[in-house]
Amino acid sequence: MQSMLSRAESPIRRVIRPALWLLVIVPAIVLIAQLLLDQLGAEPIESLEHASGEWALRLLAASLAVTPFMRLTGWGWLVAQRRFLGLAAFFWAMGHLSVYIVLDQFFDWPEIVKDVLKHLYITVGMLAFVLMIPLALTSTKWSIRTLGGKRWTQLHRLVYVSAVAGCVHYLWAVKKDLAEPMLYAAVFAVLFALRPILRKRGPRTPIGSPRG
Repeated sequence: MQSMLSRAESPIRRVIRPALWLLVIVPAIVLIAQLLLDQLGAEPIESLEHASGEWALRLLAASLAVTPFMRLTGWGWLVAQRRFLGLAAFFWAMGHLSVYIVLDQFFDWPEIVKDVLKHLYITVGMLAFVLMIPLALTSTKWSIRTLGGKRWTQLHRLVYVSAVAGCVHYLWAVKKDLAEPMLYAAVFAVLFALRPILRKRGPRTPIGSPRG
């Protein structure tokens, strides 16, 4: 097993960052093209909101999956990819919020505030996004040095709360077809369960952002 991992490590290190950039950028290009070509169905803004929110959850789950994978493989260099995926999840979440503010509400701030206070699923979704802000702002090596490893690690545990809030937001937003939000919830539940198990087996996780 270790010999196979050693053989695979070098080519994976060469291609992984370009592959991750494609993973982040290509869906955005496709969604924008579909919007401009009127291919997002009868409710294009709603479709765009849902798609951007789902990509935020996918990338957040991917960032959390990096740590278990690092513990299994011993590839500590993946910590940089974990940080990349965490930031990508934040920017997709920001895109999701921007679609709501710009295209759905047309910067109608009183109505937006009313929505956030009235509809619980929007309140929880806003919470998920707000919790991601300090994680994105402290994703640099300078932040780790300034805060110190222990405080930085404690702060970045907010990623778990944000993930749960994001899943609840999705679950309450769809109302009827619960299959997809439940699938995301199951993926995060597995990732949360793996963390303490693999911590006992694997090497210490390098400091990075966000933690898995």
